[in-house]
Amino acid sequence: MKKTLLLILAAIVVSLITWFAFVYYATYSEGLRAGELIKVSSKGVIFKTWEGEMSQGISGAQIFSFSVLDSDKQVIEDLKNMQGQYVKVTYVERYRTFPWWGESHYFVTSVEPEKSPFNVR
Repeated sequence: MKKTLLLILAAIVVSLITWFAFVYYATYSEGLRAGELIKVSSKGVIFKTWEGEMSQGISGAQIFSFSVLDSDKQVIEDLKNMQGQYVKVTYVERYRTFPWWGESHYFVTSVEPEKSPFNVR
């Protein structure tokens, strides 16, 4: 009986460790998106996370919401400086997220200015 309980407990612990490792390291997709950066903010009560929004359509019809990890200090600074501009972001999409990472499953890893297709001169 005692051996069975230990085996069940060990299986539960190994399952939890496997799940945590999968959520931490696995990504679902990665890619690029371009649009007007309309919002970057630090929000949260217990866990402060960096969240942002980018408009990908005319009049904000299509909004791309994303998070930025606290460890990506340069990306956070670049986003703050480029707010209101047309930008291109590189992101990874994760299966799940943790409360201390952010609200979104999309995490921006780099940002660069992009020429807006709406300002044709």
